[in-house]
Amino acid sequence: MHSELLKRVPLFEGLSEEELQAISGVAVLRVFPKDRVVIMAEEEGDSLFVIHSGQVKVSIVSEDGREVILSILSKGNFFGEMSLLDGFPRSANVTTMAETELLMVRRADFLHFIQNSPQTAIKLLAVLAQRLRKTDRKIEGLALSDVTGRITQTLLQLAEEQGVPTPDGILIKNRPTHQDLANMSGTTRETVSRTLKRLETQGYIMHRGKDLLISSVDQMPKSDR
Repeated sequence: MHSELLKRVPLFEGLSEEELQAISGVAVLRVFPKDRVVIMAEEEGDSLFVIHSGQVKVSIVSEDGREVILSILSKGNFFGEMSLLDGFPRSANVTTMAETELLMVRRADFLHFIQNSPQTAIKLLAVLAQRLRKTDRKIEGLALSDVTGRITQTLLQLAEEQGVPTPDGILIKNRPTHQDLANMSGTTRETVSRTLKRLETQGYIMHRGKDLLISSVDQMPKSDR
């Protein structure tokens, strides 16, 4: 049973022990190696995935073949809910960025569960609304911001979603590669490298091995000007 794992997932917080047992009883734990495609865009989908450990990226491929990363999800997040709710094909690709443990819940089981758990249904709606707002901000940033603005917005999004507060600032553990950051901000790896170096020279960020520290979120530059 996976009730102890699900208890720590925000979507299922506050459920009774009976409700946790009900959803955990139909969940299946699977382990995916790094760089494994879990979901492909346009394929039929009938499962909700909850991340127990590891990390995945949600992406689409543009008309010219470039990967555009929409978000990076880690422990406690979930994906696959859109096809679960509307029955349409998957809207994006999901690929593991490290070895990842996923709890899978089939569509019929999940729909039956939320019919009997209004609390979970309300939380699901709130998360979906939050994701739509983030998507709107991302589209606005890509359309209106210059390169520095897009990259700093990407870093701030990561800080909001994955950042750990420390006395020195917000720490992003195991930050994405420069190429992944480029795919998230609509630019090139070389531009990301130059911009990060400049931000570090100016004291806004600091590299700590594979981690990245944002010393002051409020003071991060929003443009090249």
